[in-house]
Amino acid sequence: MIWIEILAVVVIWLSFWSLIPRDEWWFRGTDFPRLQILALGIIALILMLLWQTPWDLTREVILVLLIAALAYQLKMVLPYTVIWKKQVKQVREDQMDPDKQISLIVSNVLTPNDQYHLLIEQIETLQPDLVLTLESDQTWQNELSVIEKDYPYRVPVPLDNLYGMHLYSKLKLSDTEVKFILSNEIPSIHTTVTLRSGQPVQLYCLHPKPPSPTEAKDSTLRDAELLIVGDQIKDLDESCIVMGDLNDVAWSRTTRLFQRISGLLDPRVGRHYVNTFHADYSLLRWSLDHVFHSTDFALVKMERLPHVGSDHFPVYVILQTGRVFEQVQEELEQTEADEQEAQAAIQDGIEKAEKEEKQVTDEIAQDYKQEMK
Repeated sequence: MIWIEILAVVVIWLSFWSLIPRDEWWFRGTDFPRLQILALGIIALILMLLWQTPWDLTREVILVLLIAALAYQLKMVLPYTVIWKKQVKQVREDQMDPDKQISLIVSNVLTPNDQYHLLIEQIETLQPDLVLTLESDQTWQNELSVIEKDYPYRVPVPLDNLYGMHLYSKLKLSDTEVKFILSNEIPSIHTTVTLRSGQPVQLYCLHPKPPSPTEAKDSTLRDAELLIVGDQIKDLDESCIVMGDLNDVAWSRTTRLFQRISGLLDPRVGRHYVNTFHADYSLLRWSLDHVFHSTDFALVKMERLPHVGSDHFPVYVILQTGRVFEQVQEELEQTEADEQEAQAAIQDGIEKAEKEEKQVTDEIAQDYKQEMK
């Protein structure tokens, strides 16, 4: 049955295509569906082994390459299962201290989604300390005004370009800045949140453009924005949380490099996937919404929340800080090659951003000249 070999070849091709170190979306897109590719590969492997026909050299070569492809995919996705060592410790009952905890919801609401009440109900039920909405415009800001009585600290950035964001906080925010790191269309929120214990925590809320045929043709700016933040964090000797829709999966080359550069931890490692996108297609999901944190935080709770009408599920996380956790949790090891790769990616992003800004300026000038004629 030739279709079995074709399926195996497709799995092999997709697996090793993602190893090519290019930023174009047609390369980086293969980072996302690793679980789906793995599932198809396992099906192809079983069918090849059960296929009752004489083996020839072609079939043997395909089998060997398929096993190698499956081994590679397993290497990428197994860290996010219970068989792996946990990167972040679980807070025990006798360690619980509400004053040192911070709870948060991250939700990409999908701008045209009008089921506002679903997210509002979750917020009112869970009462998190922080709520970060992404893709939220002025209409979403108006609808979410009902929660403002519980959230005295707010950072609204309503935009109509699918990159608006709003941060709501019960905890004091200070030194707040809305930055446009590499693009005047893509905001990020940088602030300091003070826990009930009085401890300050640096907070970064991000939502870079994804590499796709409809958004960005490559991942250069997305990668650079994430690594710029990671490069800033590595020099901090403070508690830190990075959260948002990073439009990248946890197991991608860039996200793993970000972790090594920044020193931040991922509570999903050693536990389970928190596949937030696409909410409407159960067989086509991967993790796009993330919460990373410094080594002094441990995990109290982490869960994906029910559907709110968006193409993303919200994520709910409770963290607790403490020196006892910092003493037993280690940052990922960073190498000199990591630093060089990160700096090269950052420089590529800066150069691309400058080039795009100049192109926009030139187009505006050209349009002006045409109008003056």
